[in-house]
Amino acid sequence: MNIRDLEYLVALAEYKHFRRAADACHVSQPTLSGQIRKLEDELGIILLERTSRKVLFTQSGLLLVDQAKTVLREVKLLKEMASNQGKDMTGPLHIGVIPTVGPYLLPHIMPLLTQKFPELELFLYEQQTAHLIDQLETGHLDCAIVASVEETQSFIEVPLFYEKMLIAVSEKHPWANEPQIPLSALKNKEILMLDDGHCLREQALGYCFSAGAKENSHFQATSLETLRNMVAANAGITLMPELAVYNEGNRQGVKYIPCVDLEPKRSIMLIYRPGSPLRQRYERIAQAIAGAVKPILEDK
Repeated sequence: MNIRDLEYLVALAEYKHFRRAADACHVSQPTLSGQIRKLEDELGIILLERTSRKVLFTQSGLLLVDQAKTVLREVKLLKEMASNQGKDMTGPLHIGVIPTVGPYLLPHIMPLLTQKFPELELFLYEQQTAHLIDQLETGHLDCAIVASVEETQSFIEVPLFYEKMLIAVSEKHPWANEPQIPLSALKNKEILMLDDGHCLREQALGYCFSAGAKENSHFQATSLETLRNMVAANAGITLMPELAVYNEGNRQGVKYIPCVDLEPKRSIMLIYRPGSPLRQRYERIAQAIAGAVKPILEDK
């Protein structure tokens, strides 16, 4: 048994699919399948049920997956401790970011980070929050940029910025020329939303439900850009995070209107594992990101 075998096992538990797990581990499917079989032979237990087309773990397999995650976290910690023996801001850094932040934040911060920390080798991964948390727990990621939710509270959370949510309507909508809209005006309105898995969906729904609005049950978007295009087509209204509106103006026929009375917003954080010896590295990254975003949001 070696560390790589444990990585294969955890990847298979995560993706529930041999090919996707193999792709994530950058090996062929026969290689991953063969190593899982060898691991079973070495341990003398059956890890998977192979009578189904789905990947199903036995109880012994599930217990081993949990232990493998613990081992991989400890291995990651050892690597971080070794890395911390050199300069704080050198070597690889694997950063996750959620899709409702990544496209709008990364173009502003990447030039800054590469200039400010030229000896860091940055790797970026865009995934939904649940997947990023799994990747952090197994040590595949060093830190992640997410919106603060209950699931992130087990990590160290470093605040980056608060982001308002604006009401997005078509330029043909009756509200298009309004300078601001009270959130209560959404009462009984149908709101276009992202699909399940996006933390922004849950946060936006919370504000909408408090105002008496309801979700449009006929459509769920996979991205903010899909929502933007639906609004431009006058197919509905939505809440759009502030950074995604930067420099948009009325492009594609969409108007963005601030909410008053109760202002929807979310907190964007950089999170990392408690006890990491690279804490100073993450704190400096967070400080640089917060400094880069502050003037952008203040200009709006």
